[in-house]
Amino acid sequence: MRSSITDGEVLKVGFVGAGTVGTALAVRLFQRGCPVMAVSSRNLSSTQKLARLVADCRVCQTAQEVADVAELIFITTPDDVIPEIASEVKWHKGQNVIHCSGAHSIDILEPARRLGANVGSFHPLQTFASVREAMDNLPGSTFVVEAEEPLLSRLKKLASLLNGNWVELKPGDKVLYHVAAVFVSNYLVTLVKLALDLWQGFGVPPKEAARALLPLLRGTVNNIDNVGLPDCLTGPIARGDLGTISKHLNALEARNSSLLTTYKDLGFQTIPIALAKGRIDESRAQELKVLFSLPETLYEAF
Repeated sequence: MRSSITDGEVLKVGFVGAGTVGTALAVRLFQRGCPVMAVSSRNLSSTQKLARLVADCRVCQTAQEVADVAELIFITTPDDVIPEIASEVKWHKGQNVIHCSGAHSIDILEPARRLGANVGSFHPLQTFASVREAMDNLPGSTFVVEAEEPLLSRLKKLASLLNGNWVELKPGDKVLYHVAAVFVSNYLVTLVKLALDLWQGFGVPPKEAARALLPLLRGTVNNIDNVGLPDCLTGPIARGDLGTISKHLNALEARNSSLLTTYKDLGFQTIPIALAKGRIDESRAQELKVLFSLPETLYEAF
C-alpha cells in the first residue's frame, strides 16, 4: 500500500456523503493505495454502491460512525448539509475534516476546528455528470485547496496522488473562484443550448445540431489550450466585421429577440480580447461598442 499522503504515514480515510464526487474520490483514492475505511450517506443505496467499489469499506448509518474510525474525513454532501455535519459530529483533536464544496471556504467547518480538528477544503475543478464520468475526469484535474499546516501539505499530496495539480486559495477567494468555474462549465452548456435552439429555427433537430457543433467546440478548446488568449479568438468581432455583426443583430431581433441582449452583452465583453489580439484598433473597437449599444432599428446603417 502506498504511503504518499504524508511523510511515511497512511491515514485512514472516511466519507460522509456518497454522491458523484464522493464516490469518484473514494474509488480513485482507494486505487492509489489509500485505505478508505467507512462511508455514510442519507441515501443507503448510494452508500452501499460506494462500499461495493472499495474493498473493506464499512457502510455506516451515521456521520459519527465514520468519524469514529477515520482520521481523514471528506464531507461530500450537498453544500447546505456541510455545516450540519460539522456541528453534529463529535470530532477529536488531530482529526482531519475536509469539505469538497467549490463555493464555501473552511469557515463552515469552524465547529470541527473548535473541537481540535484540522479543517480544510479540497475541491476538484472538474465537471461530474455521472460517477463514471467523474472517475474518468479526476486524473489531470486541478484541485483547489485551503487549509493550514499540516493538513495543507497533506491535501497537496492528495492532489498529486490523484495525478492532478493543486492551487492554494486564501479565505475570501472561494466565491469568485466558483463563479469562474460556473462561467467556464455551466454557462458553456447554456451557450450550447442557445446555439442548438437557433439551429432548430432552420429545421435541424438538437442531436444533429450538437453533432455538427461539437467539432467546433472542441476546436475552440484546443485553440485556447494551444494558442492561448487573446490569439485564439476568431470570428467577426476579432476581425472588426461590423456588417456581419449587424446582420446577426437584425436576425436575432426578427427571430429570437430574447437572445439579443445576451449576444450584445457577450459582444461587449469580447471587444477587449479582440483589441489585445491586435486585429482591430481603438477606432474600430469604439465602433463595435456603439453598434452593440444601438437601438435595434439602426443596425441597418452598418
